[in-house]
Amino acid sequence: MEPGSLTLLLRHRATLYTRFRFCGDLDCPDWVLAEISTLAKVSSVKIKLLCVQVLRDLLGDGIDYEKITKLTADAKFEPSDVKATVAVLNFILASAAKYAVNGESLSSELQQLGLPKEHAAALCKSYEDKQTALQDKLKESSLRLNRLGSVSWRVDYTLSSSELKEVNEPVVHLKINVQNVDTGALEPTVALVSAVKFRVLLTELKQAQALMNALN
Repeated sequence: MEPGSLTLLLRHRATLYTRFRFCGDLDCPDWVLAEISTLAKVSSVKIKLLCVQVLRDLLGDGIDYEKITKLTADAKFEPSDVKATVAVLNFILASAAKYAVNGESLSSELQQLGLPKEHAAALCKSYEDKQTALQDKLKESSLRLNRLGSVSWRVDYTLSSSELKEVNEPVVHLKINVQNVDTGALEPTVALVSAVKFRVLLTELKQAQALMNALN
């Protein structure tokens, strides 16, 4: 076994039962651990510049892949290595922000995973500069649910049909317009509800409203 492979294996065994805050107090994913050595091939200065690009993407400003390619040119990365570098930085930065990990703790954990100290310091400096903005952006994109736009209804009372001489059963035509959170468009849903089901629905809605009022 080559020395480098042995080092990676020993490092993997050492971290196998370790919990990391930036991973949500869980084990570090194997693919992230494997790509730490890829990050180490790039200088600490370029790690910081790479983080700037990844953070721009996370904040919705887009990423300049041409710059990414130039920054990793000295390391002679294959296209797959470039993609892996962006992916692992994306995971580290977004996950650390998600779990509100401070820069010092993140640096310590990354060093435990084998990232050189100067590389961890450069990454965490970029992270600390944008931590608040990144957390705000993640909050905006989390728990995005469609909203109720409007509700309309019509009651039809069927007296008879071609099959039955007498029916005497009301039917409620419900139209629910739901606003898509991504497009803003109203998406209609139409349903036919019998009188019995409508009474059940109305009772459950009143119970839900009473519960919400009690919680508020």
